[in-house]
Amino acid sequence: MLHKKKGRFFAFSAFSLAAAMSLPAHANIVASIKPVGFIAAAIAEGVTPVDVLLPDGASEHDYALRPSDAKRLKNADLVVWVGPDMEAFMSKSAAELPAKKNLEIVDIQGVSALLISGDDEDEHHEQNKSEDQDSSHHHHDHGQYNMHVWMSPEIARKTAVAIHGKLLELMPQDKAKLDANLQQFETELADTDKRIGAQLAPVRNQGYYVFHDAYTYFEKHYGLSPTGHFTVNPEIQPGAQRLHQIRTQLVEQKAVCVFAEPQFRPAVIDAVARGTQVRKGTLDPLGTDISLSKDSYMKFLLQLSSQYETCLKGA
Repeated sequence: MLHKKKGRFFAFSAFSLAAAMSLPAHANIVASIKPVGFIAAAIAEGVTPVDVLLPDGASEHDYALRPSDAKRLKNADLVVWVGPDMEAFMSKSAAELPAKKNLEIVDIQGVSALLISGDDEDEHHEQNKSEDQDSSHHHHDHGQYNMHVWMSPEIARKTAVAIHGKLLELMPQDKAKLDANLQQFETELADTDKRIGAQLAPVRNQGYYVFHDAYTYFEKHYGLSPTGHFTVNPEIQPGAQRLHQIRTQLVEQKAVCVFAEPQFRPAVIDAVARGTQVRKGTLDPLGTDISLSKDSYMKFLLQLSSQYETCLKGA
């Protein structure tokens, strides 16, 4: 009798072990860029680490995938990225991944309704949002929509929910921790959102120029008043006519601040602002100096809001 029980116990244990071995004990998560990694790290906190593909100091606009990067993507249990119109450098490698390992933020349910036209200054783009995107638009700056979606708190929340769902499939044994992480992320995001709204309220009507058109989601969410941008594509310097237009508006004091970026510090900003009263600031759209942690996305939003506030208030 005891022998039979031992046999049944052994068979059950072997079955349980085989079932457990079919799921990764620790999912290997690779995020394309740091802000996407910030969101993933919040949900994966205490469960599994998150790796970021794009090195600090590099730009998602012109990065070239290395063989070691392609290997990291191939070996990942889950890859989280915006989509081919943003991270063109990883489109080919991501296309080879099975659907269960590939999470594109632009494909998450409800995100499409929040996308903003890539050329928001032209009315006809707003009217054509529902039309199919031209298949020749491989670079996100030349496409129909602005793809800097990690700047949107709403899209960040939807991304967190989607990552939670993917990790539940990979590691159902960690459901309690994953559920707690998602709940904490949503609570802290709501609190941070209110804090930033109050912080930026006094400077909402101050005009300013950003180096490139990366901040539209953040600006619209918090009601800021950008005068314009130097360029849509940061790989291309603005032309003489554009610079003259910006210079004229700065002289006429239609903007109080111009923002550069850590990844792009073009001399044209200094040249255009020279001799005016305009202040110079820096906006970091990638959170370069922020380490991945459970609250790194909140730190990212708060850093961005402080960068706006400091320059716009003249503090």
